[in-house]
Amino acid sequence: MSAPPRVLTVAGSDSGGGAGIQADLKTMLALGVHGMSVVTAVTAQNSLGVQGAWELPVEAVRAQYRSVVDDIGVQAVKTGMLSSAELVEAVAELIGGTDVPAVVDPVGVSKHGDPLLAASALDSVRTKLLPVATVATPNLDEVAQLAGVRVESEADLREAAAAVLAYGPQWVLVKGGHLAGDALDLLTDGSEEHWLRAPRHDNRHTHGTGCTLASAIASQLARGQSVPEAVAAAKDYVTGAIAAGFALGGGIGPVDHGWALGGEPRRGTPTA
Repeated sequence: MSAPPRVLTVAGSDSGGGAGIQADLKTMLALGVHGMSVVTAVTAQNSLGVQGAWELPVEAVRAQYRSVVDDIGVQAVKTGMLSSAELVEAVAELIGGTDVPAVVDPVGVSKHGDPLLAASALDSVRTKLLPVATVATPNLDEVAQLAGVRVESEADLREAAAAVLAYGPQWVLVKGGHLAGDALDLLTDGSEEHWLRAPRHDNRHTHGTGCTLASAIASQLARGQSVPEAVAAAKDYVTGAIAAGFALGGGIGPVDHGWALGGEPRRGTPTA
C-alpha cells in the first residue's frame, strides 16, 4: 500500500493535548495525512494556562528535521511555537531548503495570554521566517505584534493583510475571529482576495484553534489542493471543531479534532 501524504509540524508540545504538536497530529490524522513532528519546546500546560516552557537546543531541532525530511520526505511543513530568534532562523533556513509548501503560524502568545515567542525573535520572524512561507496565518494580536496594525473592524483586515504580505509570504490569511459578528478571515496574495465567513459558535472551549487551522491548511496542501481551496476546506474543518469543543479541566477546553470522524458522539458530561 502506498503511504498517505506526509506533513511535518515544527512546533512546541502542549502537555494538555489541546494545542501545539498534539493538536497538529490529531488534525493531520483526521484529514487523512501522515503527521510527523519536530519538537521545538516542551511546555507544562493545561486548561488554565502555561506553567512552564523549555526550549530545545537548535541542534536537536535541526537533527529532528533532517532525520524526517531526508529519509521519509514531506509534502508540506507547518510551523508553530519557535520561541527564540535562534530557533526561528534555523527553522527558516531548513524550510527554505525544502521545496514544499510551508504554512507559518506566527505564534506569539497562548490562548491564555502566556508569551510563547521572545520579543527578540520578532525581527527574525519578519525577515527570515515569513519570506519562506507559502501561507502565513496571523491572528489579530499577531498582526499587531508583527506589523503594528491594529484591526478594529472588518474594514481594517485588508490593511493588516498588506502589512504582513510586505514581509514576503506568498499568501496571508488574517484571522478575524476576535472581531464581533461572524468569524471572518481574509486570504490574499496581494492580487486576489478570498473572504471566508463562518457563523460564530457560542462555545468558550476553543483552545488550539490556530494550531488546528494551520495544520489543516498544510494537510490540504499536501493533498494537492491550491491555497484558496486548502484554506476554505481548513476553515470548514476548524469551524466544526470549534462547534464541538468540550470542557476539560477548570479553564478553557480544546476544540474537538475528531468531530468529523463519525461514530458515537465524542463529547461526554462536561467537567467544568
